[in-house]
Amino acid sequence: MRSRRTTRTLAALAVLTTVSALAACGSSSDDSASGPASELRLGYFANVTHAAALIGVQQGFIQDELGEGTTLTTQVFNAGPDEVEALFAGGLDAAYIGPSPTINAYAQSNGDAIRIISGAASGGAQLVVRDGIDTPDDLRGTTLASPQLGNTQDVALRTWLTSQGLANSVDGGGDVTITPTKNSDILSLFASGDLDGAWVPEPYASDLVLDEGAHVLVDEADLWPEGRFVTTQLIVRTEFLQQHPETVDALLRANVESVQFADSDPTAAQAAVNDGLVAAGGSALDDAVLQRAWSNLTVTYDPVATALAQSAQNAVEAGTTADEVDLDGIYDLAPLNAILEEQGLDPVSSDGLGTE
Repeated sequence: MRSRRTTRTLAALAVLTTVSALAACGSSSDDSASGPASELRLGYFANVTHAAALIGVQQGFIQDELGEGTTLTTQVFNAGPDEVEALFAGGLDAAYIGPSPTINAYAQSNGDAIRIISGAASGGAQLVVRDGIDTPDDLRGTTLASPQLGNTQDVALRTWLTSQGLANSVDGGGDVTITPTKNSDILSLFASGDLDGAWVPEPYASDLVLDEGAHVLVDEADLWPEGRFVTTQLIVRTEFLQQHPETVDALLRANVESVQFADSDPTAAQAAVNDGLVAAGGSALDDAVLQRAWSNLTVTYDPVATALAQSAQNAVEAGTTADEVDLDGIYDLAPLNAILEEQGLDPVSSDGLGTE
């Protein structure tokens, strides 16, 4: 079983109610200075859906782009709400993260604290279940897991269950019980029969299918137009972006390089991801698990902004976000598009939700 090094876990809703206060006191050690930062503190997950981060760190793309004057410090998380907690407490400058925690952070800071500056991955999430569950109605009375209350897969699971007429609650209970659980623990709990299924990102979906005998009930890609939805994006603290645009540009160049590496040499990219998982404190994936996981996602710098508004609405309907969120200004894609233009690549769109 792969271990995961995380920050202390707090309930997601408790995190969200304190984001504004945390944002007010969180800052990096050199935010008062302009020019390149002396340190970039970057968060990400040891998941295949965070391949761009794993590749960028493992291949040295990020540190190379930062140069000798900026030290890269990384921290690995289990899920987005924990990462948001660290970011707003002043422990991170940038993070690879899913849309739901990003939306919550943006809303609770009144749009001041963070900006989405790039995409990182689309796809790579599935609801996998035990034998005997073949239809939505078979889920009545079952217990399902998600990585953390309020994270992207948690919202997707709750939204889909509701669309199928299956009651669920952030407080527990309903037609289906949802138990937010660390990804690494989901594997053992499913194997022991304590869970009937889970909505999880890769590689955990493939782990459960290939190693634990689960089967796919829902591929999230089937729920979105053309199968495109944002799974992972790159965000940065607004203050850090304003104080250290050169450092943010370096991070963006490395992210583009990681995406291009994944596209041009998938075999080498998968090897880099496996090495990154080990370096993050876990263990390497079997070839079959890694290949299945890789086939279910797209590593991309496109933020798939067209999906973000629906993600925000889903969070409200799921009960993990209290009110509808005004997403205007959440994207700052101008630095990324400048880099893409330099390389003769097509620009990406904010879908009217920010600068391009």
